[in-house]
Amino acid sequence: MWFDGLMKTKNNNNTVSNIQNIEIVHTSLQKIAEGIWVYIIGTLIGTILGFAGRVIVIRYMSQSEYGLFSLALVVMNIFITISTLGLMEGVARYIAFFRGKNEEGKIRNVIYSSIKISLIASIFFTSLIFITSDFISTNIFNISDLSTPLKIFSIGIPFTVLINILISVFRGFDKVAPKVYFLDVARTAVFILLLGGIIFIGLSYINMLYCYLFSIVISSIFCVIYSIKKLPALAFTIKEKIQSNHIGKKLLLFSLPLLAVSTLYLIINWSDTLMLGYYKTPEIVGLYNGAVPLAQLIPLFLLSANFIFVPIVSGLYSKKLISEIGRTYQILTKWIFLLTIPIGLVFILFPEVILDFLFGANYIQAAPALRILSFGFIFNIFLGLNSTSLIVMGRTKFIMYTTLIGAILNVALNIALIPFFGIIGAALASLVAYWITNILNSLKLYKISKIHPFTKNYIKTIIISIVLLSIIYFSSFYINIDFWTLCIILIIFLLFYGFLLLIIKCIDEEDLRLLLTLEKKSGLNLGPIKKILTRFL
Repeated sequence: MWFDGLMKTKNNNNTVSNIQNIEIVHTSLQKIAEGIWVYIIGTLIGTILGFAGRVIVIRYMSQSEYGLFSLALVVMNIFITISTLGLMEGVARYIAFFRGKNEEGKIRNVIYSSIKISLIASIFFTSLIFITSDFISTNIFNISDLSTPLKIFSIGIPFTVLINILISVFRGFDKVAPKVYFLDVARTAVFILLLGGIIFIGLSYINMLYCYLFSIVISSIFCVIYSIKKLPALAFTIKEKIQSNHIGKKLLLFSLPLLAVSTLYLIINWSDTLMLGYYKTPEIVGLYNGAVPLAQLIPLFLLSANFIFVPIVSGLYSKKLISEIGRTYQILTKWIFLLTIPIGLVFILFPEVILDFLFGANYIQAAPALRILSFGFIFNIFLGLNSTSLIVMGRTKFIMYTTLIGAILNVALNIALIPFFGIIGAALASLVAYWITNILNSLKLYKISKIHPFTKNYIKTIIISIVLLSIIYFSSFYINIDFWTLCIILIIFLLFYGFLLLIIKCIDEEDLRLLLTLEKKSGLNLGPIKKILTRFL
């Protein structure tokens, strides 16, 4: 009797524990879904505005001028990344981690240290670029006309770094909106407004560069004013300042490998552009950079999830809830893959149509590069938030090593392929780097935590996607496809895609919880959809 009673008690405890674990996963997914909802809307608005600005720039600049604009922007972004010292991920992670442990004093120290350190670094690198812009232009790129754009863009480095750090602080408090306000919408909207004024009065392309700089400065001023009102007051005692020095060192030790990772990813992302500038002409650089921003739309949902995944999961990790992190990882990966496939369909199967519609017939030559780059980004989606999970678990050095391997491969392949294959060689180099880096990170994540994305329903989703894409690809040989025909094909694909997902029962219980969150945040009545999904669980 006593044994039966003991077993019943244990079973009850296990049931309660399982219910608690399920609720933790649901709560985490709900918070992530709410953040993704805000992030995606803001990013879509920012992307639309950004593309509008990009189209205006491409239309009113020559290919050579656009090439100079792109090269200067690459150099600026490299030094912005270096100036943040890897603190963007570290700040969000540590604030969320200390929130999980209710250590408010350490949170204030993280904020104070990150702002101080990043501003000192960014001012230093701004001065360095401004002084050496002539040397960089003539001795590295052999393009003397690049000097002026470099000087103009270098002034924007401290302002951009400040925006990034403040956004990371808000991110640590699970706040997504400031990123949308100041990095996506405000900066791009101001840029377009200034461009409109410049074009209206007919000034030179140099003035377009100043438009970009002023959009950064104005956005940073708005961001600082907002942060002063919304962030906790930084009222430090002497003791707290001493503690902030200790936290600052700890934060730097955690973040510096992430600086290396960010720098290496910049090499992977931008060495193709830089080496095309070295081996080829500004016209080729401009052509390639018609494909790159399109391909970078593919990880939109992955980046959205990543932004809010770090603070939410860091809180779980501070409580050692590994299984809950794993389940959250699996559900998110499936949803990210589902949402990304339509974009992949368009860019992988019909890149010529998209490039012609957006940029004109001259950019159709970039179609093979767009297709290859899209394959590289789709693979990132396929494996999920592996590197982000490793950051949460403190494995920043390992990520640094795998990214180093990817960067070395990327540079070596660029050197080998670009002279012979041009933009196709550059795209292939990036694809290999993305694939190798992600495979290594996924293997490490599984080894230390047994976390992986491959549930039964996820595998079924992948198979359905491959079958449908294959059918559309072979059918396209018999149809003359323009942009509007492509829109109809996409609608038909989505209908069949959703139907097959239901019939083959790829729906999880957590999917319904995410749908409830979407219904709540959007104000839409999704009752009929919920009833249908419930039948196919």
